[in-house]
Amino acid sequence: MAASRIVFLGVALLLVASASAQLSENFYAKTCPGGVQAVAKVVTAAVQSDRRNAAGLLRLHFHDCFVRGCDASVLLASTSGSKAEKDAGPNLSLQGFGIIDQAKAALEKTCPGVFSCADILALAARDAISFIGGPNWKVPLGRRDGSVSSASEAISNLPGDTFTFQQLVSNFAKKGLNEADMVALSGAHTIGLTHCSKMTPRLYPTADRTLASSFVAAQRGLCPNTKSAANRFLHLDGTNGGQTFDLNYYRNILNRQSVLKSDSALISTSSGRSKVNTFAKSQSKFFSAFGAAMEKMGRVGVLTGSKGKIRTQCSRK
Repeated sequence: MAASRIVFLGVALLLVASASAQLSENFYAKTCPGGVQAVAKVVTAAVQSDRRNAAGLLRLHFHDCFVRGCDASVLLASTSGSKAEKDAGPNLSLQGFGIIDQAKAALEKTCPGVFSCADILALAARDAISFIGGPNWKVPLGRRDGSVSSASEAISNLPGDTFTFQQLVSNFAKKGLNEADMVALSGAHTIGLTHCSKMTPRLYPTADRTLASSFVAAQRGLCPNTKSAANRFLHLDGTNGGQTFDLNYYRNILNRQSVLKSDSALISTSSGRSKVNTFAKSQSKFFSAFGAAMEKMGRVGVLTGSKGKIRTQCSRK
């Protein structure tokens, strides 16, 4: 039985590698020339209008790839018979759906039924981060769209903001991402916002011991222990900036100024602390590692060839 399981796992990994290998940066060169540029135009305009859209688009791509792979299942709307990923608790704060729809509409005018929603998500994340001064990375294309979206699968697959270091490592490993990838991808929290409700359990009734006392005092001022404060927003990187893609996120972790418990967990082991230290000292190393991890994540569970489909509307099967 053990041997048969090993063989099955080996075959599964080969199939995943084969699908990933079919991706190419020039995939649409003949079928939709100018398509990649069309996506960039829509994304650039959206982020130029509101820099917060960069974090939203990055998070959309991440949440898509961690559930059923990078197949745009996060974009599907719920039906009367089933609750889709986007309506699961962890995804209720996702933003950027309208931007993806705009890009898809533009592509459907010039090359209908050709460009997948999954590829738009992957490009949008890269283009948005690059526009705000973050790293640039290769985005091989050729993903096809899935037809299944399950809220329960989103809940069971997405990492939680209270995860321990080992839970994070285990969660990412299930997607073929290693510890170094996990620490690098956590750097996405250098931008974006979260609700005070994520912070208050670490402030009241007693403060989380992993937090600096000065940080606790500052956060209590921003997030008083009242029901009305639950939906106030905090910058994920623990500062008042929050929209600059830089290494301050890692410096804040070392200074015990992390909003999320899972971020503080990154330095709970010597291995994690070493990686955080490296990124805190070198933005170039952080950018390089982040870009490499994003390209790797973008290949998780992709559908290629005759698998999946090309949705003409990203919210519909």
